Amino acid sequence: MKFSSNNHHFLEKNMFFCTNHLLLSIFSSPIMSKNIALFASGSGSNAENIIRYFTGNSDFSFPLIISNNEKAFVHERAKKLGVPSLTFPREDFIDGGKILNLLQEKNIDAIVLSGFLLKIPDSIIEAYPQKIVNIHPALLPKFGGKGMYGMKVHRAVLEAGEKETGITIHYVNSNYDEGDIIFQAKCPVLPDDTPESVAQRVHALEYEFFPRIIAEIWK
Repeated sequence: MKFSSNNHHFLEKNMFFCTNHLLLSIFSSPIMSKNIALFASGSGSNAENIIRYFTGNSDFSFPLIISNNEKAFVHERAKKLGVPSLTFPREDFIDGGKILNLLQEKNIDAIVLSGFLLKIPDSIIEAYPQKIVNIHPALLPKFGGKGMYGMKVHRAVLEAGEKETGITIHYVNSNYDEGDIIFQAKCPVLPDDTPESVAQRVHALEYEFFPRIIAEIWK
């Protein structure tokens, strides 16, 4: 088939229009941010550090903090940061239904456990496969499991005579501290260390690496 010069000119004009229309559609489409819920049981220093790290980053938003402790200081941090925080009783973390409904209502894409002490219900784990991460204040698989958190971990590290400790960031499954490991960072345990001095060193690793790993795995 042969085209006249007029037909050729017509095709060029339409191709130009379609190409520009496609580019306009791409660049005018809203970029959806990743909605991440934070779970915290205590002070919430990691939660605050994470939120502040992503301030100004339109790819990530933190619309909700969930706790199991209405007196936890994380609620005060949440007020200061302008982030809604809610407390659910222990029984709701056994069943999981009410919490899961809230997460879905808020269009939550992923969950970060930042000092959260209760076991995550299977219903939530199944709804968020490989979308829930936790940070543990030791080098798993050592010093993990039920009841191993905070200063208990640091005391156990010292009692065992360890020469190093650190942090482990891992996905959450149905067993305490047994999900796939994403990242570990180490620090030394010194001869004159106390649980408090070890905790300080480990906290520094948490603050440095936890937000960066979140950004990397869900970018």
